[in-house]
Amino acid sequence: MEEKHLMGERFGASVRKGGGLGDGFGVRGRWEVVCRDKDGNIKWTDHIDNLVTNAGLDYLLDVGLSAGTQVTSWFVGLTSGTPTPSAADTLASHAGWTEVTDYTGNRKAWTDGGVSNQSVSNSGSAAVFEIDGAVTIGGAFLASAATGTTGTLYAVGAFSGGNKTLGSGDSLSVTATFTAAAAS
Repeated sequence: MEEKHLMGERFGASVRKGGGLGDGFGVRGRWEVVCRDKDGNIKWTDHIDNLVTNAGLDYLLDVGLSAGTQVTSWFVGLTSGTPTPSAADTLASHAGWTEVTDYTGNRKAWTDGGVSNQSVSNSGSAAVFEIDGAVTIGGAFLASAATGTTGTLYAVGAFSGGNKTLGSGDSLSVTATFTAAAAS
């Protein structure tokens, strides 16, 4: 079929973004923290909405899409001060917080229950810290190493209600759930 246009007539084309393309992807974590005294009574509860660091995001892409080496053990650590998490934070370099170690043993193992519906959690096996002395904590983090400053800092976050004080004999139970979803 042949189309004819009159002199002076205008025409053009436009491009529209297709639904679902380029919508993005989001990864986040929500931590539930319960502090109990030496008798098992709840002293306080709080939550953390964490930041997944650049190193954590690089890890996900490397292992998921580029045949990188999978980390098979992750560990929960505690922060002091008032954490101001930054995407650039690493285990070796982070501003605004230091690691709290006033508890028995090393960082606590994060034992997940498997991935389901774009979510993974350690809700079946919370990380429990037995506190050795009076300490103030500001948040928590997830790392690929039980100790030290090498390895991947996957996520870090600050308590929603500010710093918390713990005493000798207190315990801290930490459950972390990570979700991934298309950004809306």
